[in-house]
Amino acid sequence: MFNNGIGIEFNFNTREFIYGTNNFGPITEKRKLDDIRKSLKNPNCNGPEIVYSIAMDVGLKEDREDLINRNLLYGACIYSNGMMDDEPVRSQGHIHAISSSCNYSTGELYEIWHGKAIIFMQESAKDNPGRVFVVEAEEGDVVFVPPGWAHYTVNASPENYMIFGAWCVRDYGFDYVDVRAHNGLSYFPIVKNGKIEFEKNPKYSECKLEIKKARKYEELKLDYTKSIYTQYRENRTKFDFVTNPFKYKEIWEKFIP
Repeated sequence: MFNNGIGIEFNFNTREFIYGTNNFGPITEKRKLDDIRKSLKNPNCNGPEIVYSIAMDVGLKEDREDLINRNLLYGACIYSNGMMDDEPVRSQGHIHAISSSCNYSTGELYEIWHGKAIIFMQESAKDNPGRVFVVEAEEGDVVFVPPGWAHYTVNASPENYMIFGAWCVRDYGFDYVDVRAHNGLSYFPIVKNGKIEFEKNPKYSECKLEIKKARKYEELKLDYTKSIYTQYRENRTKFDFVTNPFKYKEIWEKFIP
C-alpha cells in the first residue's frame, strides 16, 4: 500500500484500520447498501452489505492538538469489492455543507492509498449541473474536489478493494437534499465488458461529461514526492485552502479538477 505518512494499516476482512502506538483513529463507521439505495441507478439492487467503511479523524498522536486547533481533519475509507447490480461500488454522493467555522462550503483533497478510484464531480446538484468531470486516479494520485461541488467516489476496480485518505474540515457536514431529489448525480457509473462507462441520469438537463486523469495542482503548491499527510507535518499551513476556502475563492471560480 502507498506510504500514507501516518503508518496505519488495514484489515480488509473486518473493514477496519489498524492503529499503532504512535497513531490514533476510531473504529470505522460502516456504510451499508441500504443506506445509499436512494442514490443508485437501481435502488433495489443486490450488492455487498458493507459498501465502504469510514474512519474520520486519523493521524499521528503528536499532531492531534495542532489538527484540532486548525480545524483540519484527516479521514480514511475502505471501499469493498463487488458490484451493485451493474454499478461498481461507490458512495451515494453529497455536497459539503457550509461550515460554521468559515461560513463557506469546503473542499476535499483525496489521496489514493490502494487500488484505483474515480472521483465524479459536478458544479451543482440543481437541474443544470454545470461542468461535470470524471477524474480517474491510481495509487499515489491526488484529487481535489472544490468547495460547493457535488461528488461521489467509485471503486474503479470491482474485483479489488480501494482505500484512500482525505483532508477536510473538522466541522464538516453533508448536504444531500438536491442529490436525493435527483436520485443521485448527473451520471451513473456502469460496468460494461469489464470497463466503467457512464449513463446519463434523466433527472438532470443535458450536460457534457469530461473524463480525465488526475493532474498535478500547481495552483495548490503540492509536493508530489510526498504524502499529503507528510506535507502537512512539514508545513502546518499547507492545507489552509481546505479550512479557509474563502481566501482562495479566485482559484475555485475557474478550477479544473
